[in-house]
Amino acid sequence: YHNNLFCLAGIRLAPKEKLEIPVLFMPAEMKIYKAQVVIHVMRENGENWPYKVTAESNTDLIRNVTVTENGETRGILWIYPIHGTPEAPQQKTVVIRCQARQRLEERVELLLMGVMPGAAALPDAGNSAMNTDESPDTPEVTDGSPATLEFLYELQYQSDEIRSQLDSLVGMQLLQKEWDTESRIVTLVFNVVFAPSKPMRNKATLVVQCTAGGLWKFPLVFIATEPEVDDVINIVAVGLNKESIVGFKLTSQTR
Repeated sequence: YHNNLFCLAGIRLAPKEKLEIPVLFMPAEMKIYKAQVVIHVMRENGENWPYKVTAESNTDLIRNVTVTENGETRGILWIYPIHGTPEAPQQKTVVIRCQARQRLEERVELLLMGVMPGAAALPDAGNSAMNTDESPDTPEVTDGSPATLEFLYELQYQSDEIRSQLDSLVGMQLLQKEWDTESRIVTLVFNVVFAPSKPMRNKATLVVQCTAGGLWKFPLVFIATEPEVDDVINIVAVGLNKESIVGFKLTSQTR
């Protein structure tokens, strides 16, 4: 959608009837788009509502009605602001592999294509999806690039069960950001820590949002392979049909 005005007139609604308004979003660039859906309702017979708008009337009501010269209500307005955030195409899967009971720490470079530094700041940041992350480690990163670019990121999991499994095993921190003005590609360098306690294979999604506009999703796969053998237990037979016993200790890593 663009900043054009489209008018649909003469739509008749019966009492309690629903009106569906399709909205088509086809972003051409990675920037924020804004629009408004405005619905103006008037009586079919052309009569006004008996309610009169005065100086003592509710401020929100005055803002959402159209009145005649004598103050009677001519129509009612419903205004729905729409903010469009373009999302980049599906990115390649990043595989993080580590042996169980080991600790992996490596750098991962992710490319953000088509960043628009000249766009406006993110509207209503307090209501954005990034701020719904319950983790306190989701940072906002700013540096002195030609046009200051700010990024929000978070790890999303397929279920709360997977989140509970990986929250204490996975850590991600944004180390640096490189901006190429010609190609409009931003390279984000993350430090990833993976310390699995047992073999597993779980998926996650790293969601990156630029406050100038744009959303990028990077699929991640965390794979923990079988751990090394702790020890070899040799049992020597003392004879046919006779039991041989060997003892060994197991130490629990938790309570």
